Amino acid sequence: MDGNAVNTSIAISDLSKVFRKEKREVQALSGFSLEVAEGELVCLLGPSGCGKTTVLRIVAGLEVKTSGAVRLHGREISAAGSGRGMVFQEFALFPWRTVRKNIEFGLEVKHVPEDQRGVISQKYIDLVGLRGFEDSHPMELSGGMKQRVGIARALANEPEVLLMDEPFGSLDAQTRNLMQKELLRIWSATGKTILFVTHSVDEAVYLADRIVVMTARPGKVREEIEVKLPRPRDRTSQDFIAVRGKVLAELDEEFEKARAKELSPE
Repeated sequence: MDGNAVNTSIAISDLSKVFRKEKREVQALSGFSLEVAEGELVCLLGPSGCGKTTVLRIVAGLEVKTSGAVRLHGREISAAGSGRGMVFQEFALFPWRTVRKNIEFGLEVKHVPEDQRGVISQKYIDLVGLRGFEDSHPMELSGGMKQRVGIARALANEPEVLLMDEPFGSLDAQTRNLMQKELLRIWSATGKTILFVTHSVDEAVYLADRIVVMTARPGKVREEIEVKLPRPRDRTSQDFIAVRGKVLAELDEEFEKARAKELSPE
């Protein structure tokens, strides 16, 4: 796919990232290249420390690359911007703000008029299923509800892409499965491009159009696996299990490499 093609949302070419810690360097990414199509849901999967979150943070403009190119609809990414919405694992909500006020935070920063903020926030409150909780504070919400607020806050800025860093990783298994279904519903309703980081093979197979398996550090693309299973996906089906097995087979060698580096300095 041509990086300048109309249907290419994110184009990453030969990305490298070196972290300098005191007197040593850690190569987090080396030669990482990936293209994500408009409206595609792509999961990044790999061993701990392979650079999944670093890729996401560079695309978000929260981390500076060492070399390579990262483009959003053909435009070079050099800083954070409203074109990318970020959803974090730890929710990152303001505890003193209500659900509505958390969702409206980015709109306030952009000086969107109050009446418009109310219309926009209500739209996404309804979309994520939080009608009736507009005036609640984070401490009054369950983990799944907090993450709904995080998703609504990211979407309220009308980003071109949604970047999700293990957003369901801290939830219990039942809530996590529910939120995966909710994300697919929201994705279907909005048509957003989503780049999703996860440690869970099951989650990746359930959600993704395409799974990108990364190598152990320094991270690059080991394999891209297209998931052609129809939705909603049945986790117990033979086809689902077969795709999961294929992904696990790709990961096994990288897990071994990562384990071999566990005692090396970070």
